[in-house]
Amino acid sequence: EVQLVESGGGLVQAGGSLRLSCAASGFTFDDYAIGWFRQAPGKEREGVSCIRNSDSSTYVPNSVKGRFTIASDNAKNTVYLQMNSLKPEDTAVYYCAADPRGRCPKWDYEYDYWGQGTQVTVSF
Repeated sequence: EVQLVESGGGLVQAGGSLRLSCAASGFTFDDYAIGWFRQAPGKEREGVSCIRNSDSSTYVPNSVKGRFTIASDNAKNTVYLQMNSLKPEDTAVYYCAADPRGRCPKWDYEYDYWGQGTQVTVSF
C-alpha cells in the first residue's frame, strides 16, 4: 500500500522558515517523482516544487523560486521542502504527491497518490 505522510507544518512569523517532510512507503521510491502542492482556503491547489528521484532533478516555479528548495533522501524514502523567507500568502495546507511515472507533471490530477496534508500558517 502506497503511503505518503507529511509533517513539519506549524505556525511561523513572516520571514521565518519551516522544513516539511514527506515520508513515503509502499513503492520503489527511486522510480517515482514527488511533488509538493499547497491549497489555501478558496483557492485552487498550486504546485510549489517537484523532484524526480531517479536523477534528483528538480522543478520549482517562479512564484517560490529562491525561497523554497526541494530535496530527497533516497535512503530514508523521504522528500523535504525547505521554505525560507515565509510570507503570510504562503499560508495553506501543504500536500506531497507521488507520480509513479517519475515525470514531475505540472497538474495535480496527474499524481496518483497523496498525503493527508500539513497546515502551514504564516503570521504577520
